[in-house]
Amino acid sequence: MVIVTQSAVLAGLEPILADPSRTGIFCDFDGTLAEIVDEPDLARPVEGSAAVLGELADLVAVVGVLSGRPVDFLTPFFSRSILLAGLYGLETVTDGVRSDHPLGGSWREVIDDVAASSVAHGPKGMHVEGKGLSITLHFRTHPELDAEIRAFAEQQAARSGLQVRSARMSYELHPPIEVDKGTALLELTDDLQTVLFVGDDVGDLPAFDALDELAGRSVRAIRVAVRSTEESAELTERADVRVDGPSGVREMLQGLRDALV
Repeated sequence: MVIVTQSAVLAGLEPILADPSRTGIFCDFDGTLAEIVDEPDLARPVEGSAAVLGELADLVAVVGVLSGRPVDFLTPFFSRSILLAGLYGLETVTDGVRSDHPLGGSWREVIDDVAASSVAHGPKGMHVEGKGLSITLHFRTHPELDAEIRAFAEQQAARSGLQVRSARMSYELHPPIEVDKGTALLELTDDLQTVLFVGDDVGDLPAFDALDELAGRSVRAIRVAVRSTEESAELTERADVRVDGPSGVREMLQGLRDALV
């Protein structure tokens, strides 16, 4: 079922209204809370979205942002009441306290080396975004480099032991640690009866998989897909609710807040 009007969106969120004290609300960042931009460092939550998440954190059991971004990037935008899971769960911040995955530290030197090599020897026009425990190789401003950058990423992975993941107009290099938005979501949803996740691209599919697993445990799972010119067809097909861009996400969250107060 795909829901697109605001009134219908709220109808799709009815399980949250029934038991907010056992509800978790989780959102991706890029393309969900923030518009996609050519320069990743310039991404910002659309006006009002961070504020309404903070308000919802006082009304439901937990509100979180699950992102491929490092938590150091995310922290300035959100209140301490919002749980942050960065780098797909390799880093978390809860009540202002940061925790890193115990296996991550041993990979930092490897990642620094690959980042330096990517800057020095990567295809001209590729943008290298170092994230501490991962690297993203962007081709948004040069889409013709897609195949060349994928080949370069695979070469770097082969020599370093890192793993390649496809992302929005980019390829990511990660340590071989079994974490993604799905594993992060499962770890954060103990004792919840309703879980909502909002995402927009292929990196969010593991979170939808996690929602499927939770639904099998009789948890009410709500899958929200964000429409865009680069949306994932699979994500959209699996969604219970569909909204238009980050502004649509903000309006959905504001409507949910208003219904809960």
